[in-house]
Amino acid sequence: MITIRNRDERGAVNMGWLDSRHSFSFGHYHDPAHMGFRALRVINDDRVIPGAGFPTHGHADMEIVSYVLDGALEHKDSLGTGSVIRPGDVQRMSAGTGIRHSEYNASQEESVHFLQIWILPERPGLAPGYEQKAFADTEKHGRLRLVGSRDGRDGSVTIHQDVDLYATLLDGDESAAFDLRPGRHAWLQVARGQVRLNGLLLKEGDGAAVSDETTLTLDGGIGAEVLLFDLA
Repeated sequence: MITIRNRDERGAVNMGWLDSRHSFSFGHYHDPAHMGFRALRVINDDRVIPGAGFPTHGHADMEIVSYVLDGALEHKDSLGTGSVIRPGDVQRMSAGTGIRHSEYNASQEESVHFLQIWILPERPGLAPGYEQKAFADTEKHGRLRLVGSRDGRDGSVTIHQDVDLYATLLDGDESAAFDLRPGRHAWLQVARGQVRLNGLLLKEGDGAAVSDETTLTLDGGIGAEVLLFDLA
């Protein structure tokens, strides 16, 4: 069963400096029908104007993944970590027992567009932590590249939850397939472009909840960048 989360039905907030779309309930947007999917709790599609951003604020007991699509996002946290996240980078921050951080557009000229993803951790009270890795486009074209996993295999960032996160780029004749193990579920998020999932057309911003399927086929991509979450 595949249930599409239409991009136009997401929550929306525009604060001038921030234009955001929420796939699941977040902040002032509350939708009992969309509180998350399995361990996946938040997917915010954020655009921040030059020089602006989120001032220092706190989190706890959450795995937070940042995935930049365009521009550059500057991160600083109470662990003393500072970095700039660019397209191709995947950053994982474990909030655990508590962490404070800020996120700003690193440019004074260009907007930054990124996905902020929250995943419930396997247990509360983990030690706060941070990790960031880069994945070249060549690793993602026409194939699903593992970028996040519980065991950090294949060079992926470590997510403290039973979840595998894949990224792919699909255009023209490129295609990718994924076999969903019995009892597993998937969430597909189209970050840009458009693609077909088992024949269903999904456009930029659309999501899809998948249960009781055996094989997922992605094809018909037009400038598509897609994230696939394999969930318990």
